[in-house]
Amino acid sequence: MNSFAPVYLDHNATTPLLPEVVEAMLPYLLEHFGNPSSSHAVGQRAKQAVSCARQQVAALLGCQDDEVFFTSGGTEANNLAIRGVAEALPQRRRLVTSAIEHPATEKPCQWLAAHGHDIKRIQSDTEGRVRLPHAAELIDQETALVTVMHSNNETGVLQPIAQLAELAHRHGALLHTDAAQSLGKVAVDVNELGVDLLSLAGHKLYAPKGVGALYVRRGTPILPLVLGAGHERGLRPGTENVASIVALGQACEIARVTLTQEHVRQSQLRDRLWLALLAQVPGLALNGHPQLRLPNTLNVRFPRASGTALLAACPDVAASTGSACHDGGETASAVVLALGVGALDALGAVRLTLGRGTSAADIDRAAQALVQAWQQTAVAG
Repeated sequence: MNSFAPVYLDHNATTPLLPEVVEAMLPYLLEHFGNPSSSHAVGQRAKQAVSCARQQVAALLGCQDDEVFFTSGGTEANNLAIRGVAEALPQRRRLVTSAIEHPATEKPCQWLAAHGHDIKRIQSDTEGRVRLPHAAELIDQETALVTVMHSNNETGVLQPIAQLAELAHRHGALLHTDAAQSLGKVAVDVNELGVDLLSLAGHKLYAPKGVGALYVRRGTPILPLVLGAGHERGLRPGTENVASIVALGQACEIARVTLTQEHVRQSQLRDRLWLALLAQVPGLALNGHPQLRLPNTLNVRFPRASGTALLAACPDVAASTGSACHDGGETASAVVLALGVGALDALGAVRLTLGRGTSAADIDRAAQALVQAWQQTAVAG
């Protein structure tokens, strides 16, 4: 990384394109421009590329090719899964989700609530995992869908998806998970998890923004949200974004091959960052489960400080908080508050997320810069 550029620790927000991904997609931007629905040779070349990418995505998920549907991203995939299943099962009016979901899940649930559905939210424990006993109380014979993210985008905490799927299926309900943050970081096998639907986003996986996919298990009742021609077997009509789909396929293939080594490398670097900060910031606290989390994600609370102010004073690090600023005021992250953290302490939360390009030198530089920024912005007490 350029020594004058900030250390990029915001990979959970978006990832850079891998060179191999760019190389794979370029021919479909410049030369192989055909419409996959065209029957001539130019169109068929594009169709073959989409088919190959579908196989690569399926291989990473452990599913069949025809269970993968390409979308414009994770948000569309979530909407299609949640609203599409609700539309297909009008006799079941309840949906169960969690209190710590991404807006791409929460907003469709709110929309359904406004249109007569009963939305229940599972509470989380102090380590950021949804409470299974509470889930068991909420899921019943009226439930159409349970939708809980595979890993939390702020804390990186992994959720008990397989157990939730078992609870859902016991009552005849379906299970959807948003795995956008998890793909390429931890193993995600749809059959081991027992999920019926799973969403992913290209830009969390070193592919471009504006492309994603939805896994739909064969036989799952679901209706399209968008009407048009027969693309993606009619579930997601619209001419395919061939170049970006090729890129997503290539990114999934790279993730599949390098998953184990990157998991080990990034978790070691994450722990190096944690220990460096802990040694120099008395009172630093971890948000979320200490083990059951993504290998690249470290969410910490800096004492007596605003995470937003701290990062503003730290130009050498590009990271984020879960806080929201409104009219000069600052509101703590709802996810951190859900852990039982007090509102004032929660304002000190900072999310530091590593990636494939992060080095040990980056970690050491970032740690020192963050400590100095904390020393400058912390309120004496």
